[in-house]
Amino acid sequence: MPDIGWFHPQIVHFVVALLGAGVVGRWLWLTGRVAWAGPAAATLIFAGTLATVAAVTSGEAAHGPAERVPGARAAVVSHEAWGKRTRNVFLIVAALEVAGLALTGRERARKAVLLASALVGTAGLWVMYETAEHGGEVVYGYAGGVGTRSGEPEDVDHLLTAGLYHQAMADRAAGRHEDAARLIEELARRHPTDTAVQLLAVESLIEDRGDGRGALAALTTVPVAPDDARLAVRRGVLTARAYAALGLPDSARLVAEALADRFPENRSVRSLLEQLR
Repeated sequence: MPDIGWFHPQIVHFVVALLGAGVVGRWLWLTGRVAWAGPAAATLIFAGTLATVAAVTSGEAAHGPAERVPGARAAVVSHEAWGKRTRNVFLIVAALEVAGLALTGRERARKAVLLASALVGTAGLWVMYETAEHGGEVVYGYAGGVGTRSGEPEDVDHLLTAGLYHQAMADRAAGRHEDAARLIEELARRHPTDTAVQLLAVESLIEDRGDGRGALAALTTVPVAPDDARLAVRRGVLTARAYAALGLPDSARLVAEALADRFPENRSVRSLLEQLR
């Protein structure tokens, strides 16, 4: 069987959409007012149940890289267990729908079976919600599949870049400035030609090291294209902050005022001017 792990995120979205609509459609049919909802509900439930089988299969194919991340295995295993529960519940629902089709012409028995389908399906939607919640924990709590799904080295590098950046910001917020500085230095070492990363390293010199002089020296080595307004503002703001860190508020204000003349509507520049007044 081909490896369909790559398609797991797409498949699970079909599961949610098809089964959610199918169960709602079955309840609409049971009201007796929306006749067309009956066959529509059966079709959606059959398709959604097949999708749950594919989702479990693709999840098992995709779980390796996520499960090998230190600390992530329990979350991955829990998500897999809930996924199998979802599949099993909706296999029961699909069987009840088949029974309902077989009972065509025996309306009381058919309606009772399809009421059971709606009730079990509603419980199944809760199980499906739990599966999705645990899957979200794997992705957003443990970066399961993030940067590793494609297997491309540049995607892994994107993952590492995000991890270094966010951990550095968390360390800085917690007052661990030395840890933050080391992480930003590693990021800058890995991306020596990335202007945004190099400006982040300059910011770290100011914020984490209190080294205004070093920041000014570093800024002279960071090229910014004249037509790149975002980076030009960033570079100018950091220049002003470096002067302020050196105890040269007049120089900082001169830089900020020049920026304000060039970018009068920029919020970062206006905020900088307020801070320097």
